[in-house]
Amino acid sequence: MTDKFTPLEQFLRGLHASTEEVTLTFEIIEGILNDTLPPLAYQNSEWWGNQRQGTQVEAIAWMDAGWMVEIVNLNEKWVRFVRQ
Repeated sequence: MTDKFTPLEQFLRGLHASTEEVTLTFEIIEGILNDTLPPLAYQNSEWWGNQRQGTQVEAIAWMDAGWMVEIVNLNEKWVRFVRQ
């Protein structure tokens, strides 16, 4: 499953070093992934949790890139990443 999120990791790694935060819609993330997000990403903010172990292995992609999720808005379907 983590391979699915490699494009997101690469996108975040590619942001300019002066970029301290970035807000992406779920639609933009799906475009980066060239795939849909799982239903839980739309239904449960815990899916966007910043953890390296457990069932949310997708977090490894953004955390390995040096980012963490600061805020997720399920109603408006966007997530804000902040540089660690």
